[in-house]
Amino acid sequence: MSQTSTSIDTGRFESPSQLRIRAGLFITLFGLFVFIVGAKPGWLGLDRSKVVGFVQIAVFLVGLAMICFGGYITLLALWKGKMRTIAADIGLRLVSTGYVIAVFAGMADVFGLGSQPLPAVPYFGPWQALGVFIGQVFIAVGFLLLIPYRVNK
Repeated sequence: MSQTSTSIDTGRFESPSQLRIRAGLFITLFGLFVFIVGAKPGWLGLDRSKVVGFVQIAVFLVGLAMICFGGYITLLALWKGKMRTIAADIGLRLVSTGYVIAVFAGMADVFGLGSQPLPAVPYFGPWQALGVFIGQVFIAVGFLLLIPYRVNK
């Protein structure tokens, strides 16, 4: 009896889907625009108050979600034809975890966890800004782990 084994050619590299990459980059850039509108509306002449309120926080969190989603689509398109590594799977979870951290830090007052619980006007203070920044660091590390590094042999 002869045993036949089929091996998967992991050395070949198929070109990623250009449509998925372009769509992901478009979503990411549009998300960056929405994020800037929420975080720094004064840059675009849209600032109507001195404080960062609920609507501004919600808008920049929606922009951050779009950045995460677009980056996820783009980086997954680069893995076409190859199995993702454990590091890439961990990266995907870090992106999701970072976004959850950013949402809960940004909306802490709305959720009743901040220094200005409802019905007071939500205030985006330094502790919330630090929490959103920590969430963004998690997202960035997750994206770095999602990049398909190729080893040239």
